[in-house]
Amino acid sequence: MSAIHELLAGVGVGLVGGVTSGFMGTSPGGGLVIFSVLLLGAGQHVAQGTSLIAQVPPTGLAGVRRYWQSGNRSPLPWIVWIAIGFLVGGAGGGYAAATVSDAVLQWTYVVYLVALIALLILRRDRKDGSDRTGDRDDLPWLALFLIGSLAGFSSGFMGIGGGLAITVGLAAGLRVPQHQAQLVSLIFSVIPTNIPSAWIYWSKGLMADWPAIIGIVAGLWIGTDFGARMANGVSRSVLRRAMIALVSLMALYMSFKALS
Repeated sequence: MSAIHELLAGVGVGLVGGVTSGFMGTSPGGGLVIFSVLLLGAGQHVAQGTSLIAQVPPTGLAGVRRYWQSGNRSPLPWIVWIAIGFLVGGAGGGYAAATVSDAVLQWTYVVYLVALIALLILRRDRKDGSDRTGDRDDLPWLALFLIGSLAGFSSGFMGIGGGLAITVGLAAGLRVPQHQAQLVSLIFSVIPTNIPSAWIYWSKGLMADWPAIIGIVAGLWIGTDFGARMANGVSRSVLRRAMIALVSLMALYMSFKALS
């Protein structure tokens, strides 16, 4: 594949990952991994390394701004505790991924996605019709740390950025409003907490060529902004159903890859 073709394919990967990231309020890693395999022909380890490295620049900044302008906020203690957990889990996940086969990574990916789908389906809104916590700033630090650790480990081990775990952990686990949970998740596409795990993949040469990565980064900038615009125009129930559908498709595709 020529450099121009790699660049264009990278833009396509980035656009898809960015739109899903902005709309779902998750890091773009899930889409990046899958479409790096589809459009770039990358193996599982290389797709994951490419995803993590492309997420180091603050490509989600436009999406964060859209959510912020719509009145959503992210309390600083939440960011701090999730970030600490993310750094710890990310390094462990990156080292663990380097020791296992593509098939193990693919099946782990499937199990992880199915667990997230179950959490989203089983989640129940409050009887008053809202899903707001009593005091949105007052969440237990240990729960936030554990969400960050799971997000970090999934980021390093599966190359998906960890945003799904943050969004589902906050929304389904701690009953944070869906749009606010998505804002918090997107903030972690701006803060480079995945640097430790990205460095592990980069140091082992598990990444696509630079023209593809440059294209992915450019696509992410555009796609995330567009996806966030879409998200702020729909209800939380629509967002939740869309997330279930997207994660289900990702799980089915990765099951197919693991069996082939």
